[in-house]
Amino acid sequence: MTATAPPVAPSDEPAEHPGRRSHLRRLVPLALAVIAGLLLYVSFPPRELPWLAPISFALFGLAVHGRRLRAGFGLGLAFGLAYLVPLLSWTGVDVGPLPWLALAAAEALLVSLAGMGIAYVARLPLWPLWAGGVWIASEALRARAPFGGFPWGKVAFGQPSGVFLPLASWGGTPLLGFGVVLCGFGLGSLVLRVRKARHEVPPLKGAAFLKDKGVAAAAAFTVAPVVAGAVAMPFVATGAEAGTARVALIQGNVPRMGLDFNAQRRAVLDYHVRETMKLAAKIKSGEVKRPDLVLWPENSSDIDPYVNQDAYDEITKAAQAVGVPISVGAVVTAKDGTPRNRLIQWDPKTGPGAVYDKRHLQPFGEYMPYRSFFRIFSKDVDRAGNFVPGKKPVVFDMAGTKIGNITCYEAAFDDTVRDQVREGAQILSVPSNNATFERSQMTYQQLAMDRVRAVEHGRSVMVPVTSGVSAVIRADGSIEQQTGMFEPATLLADVPKRTSQTLATRVGAWPETLLVVIGVGGLGWAFTRSRAGRRSEG
Repeated sequence: MTATAPPVAPSDEPAEHPGRRSHLRRLVPLALAVIAGLLLYVSFPPRELPWLAPISFALFGLAVHGRRLRAGFGLGLAFGLAYLVPLLSWTGVDVGPLPWLALAAAEALLVSLAGMGIAYVARLPLWPLWAGGVWIASEALRARAPFGGFPWGKVAFGQPSGVFLPLASWGGTPLLGFGVVLCGFGLGSLVLRVRKARHEVPPLKGAAFLKDKGVAAAAAFTVAPVVAGAVAMPFVATGAEAGTARVALIQGNVPRMGLDFNAQRRAVLDYHVRETMKLAAKIKSGEVKRPDLVLWPENSSDIDPYVNQDAYDEITKAAQAVGVPISVGAVVTAKDGTPRNRLIQWDPKTGPGAVYDKRHLQPFGEYMPYRSFFRIFSKDVDRAGNFVPGKKPVVFDMAGTKIGNITCYEAAFDDTVRDQVREGAQILSVPSNNATFERSQMTYQQLAMDRVRAVEHGRSVMVPVTSGVSAVIRADGSIEQQTGMFEPATLLADVPKRTSQTLATRVGAWPETLLVVIGVGGLGWAFTRSRAGRRSEG
């Protein structure tokens, strides 16, 4: 008699469908990309968590590694949206969600191209190097197109402190951003290599694991940017090279928040005159020492002092009261009849003198490209200006101190800031008007940019803002003084005047060019390998 096996009791748990496992596997990279994008957003001010950025790129590298180009594009889009939609939320203040979401989506589409490129080069040996170059190439593209570019959200601008920041003094924002991204991709590569080593036959352990070339390369990519930042840190100089200047920053405040901050005629000018007269009274009483110069914000004169005698007289009165030159931000009509966003050097004896016209204007704000087309989507386009950009850098000689002017939005553009330092600026000034964006995170994001620029060029940066946050930033990126928001205030500081140029200032755009070549070279190599593989299969 043949023995038979006892019947197996049916399991209470249903068998997992293979299709379900496949579906979940596809969701994991998407989840990683979204989490990575959110982490990159959280790393930016007003929070100060720069160490989250490498972790973000480690997760993004894991998400796109081994994926097809189409998947890389989609994962890049998910990463970009998770990052840029919350980061740029301030652009929707007072104009609603449509412009904000349209801008974030357009920028995310450019990020998706980076995702596709990173997925492509991730097939190569030493892929974190090529992937880092691809990312910097995508940032270079975003800084130039469309409509003159929108560099807001560059990885470097989320690093106003931390171990990577000194890299800005060597190679500007491109090298700083590359260091962060390379560290993150290196960390992701290390995770992949460790996971692979555990499944090899035999599994790599001990000394064999440490000697593995893949592990060594991934570890090197992770550690090298950190070491480079630490090595560069002692070279970030802050001392005076041509004496010091006593600088006063005036924050006069505005009558209301939002796009209509200047709707009440002459109110903004009156506020700044009033705050300056308070400073003059303190000087006269001996309470404070007289400054060498005074900096007012962008749009601090809300009416044209060239054509309005009352504005002219009020500014002159303020300059004479403090007895030193004032840099005044005003909206004016130039001699050719075009509107300009202008800074005017106002002398207490001779009145208006040298001028600087903002060169990099904000599209959809200071000017409106394709106005008739975009009016289809929002009537708010008619609130945008028709400003004409200036053509050259201008450094103000204010009582023997050379002040380099970068007006607000211009701080996001590498060449605009660099031009002023090369023109001879000993101190940088970034007069701004953030009242339009109310109490949003925009002010803190821009302040972080100014801190990075200080280290990049070895200059103290003064930030007078109509409604705050105004700040005095040292050449090492630290904030010496700052104001609150939507309150009148005056900052007084003895600021080192510096004349030497950092390596970043001297080499200019070359680091970015080199990093873009690395990215494009990686794409070319990946294409060549792919083509050779198809030929061998044929």
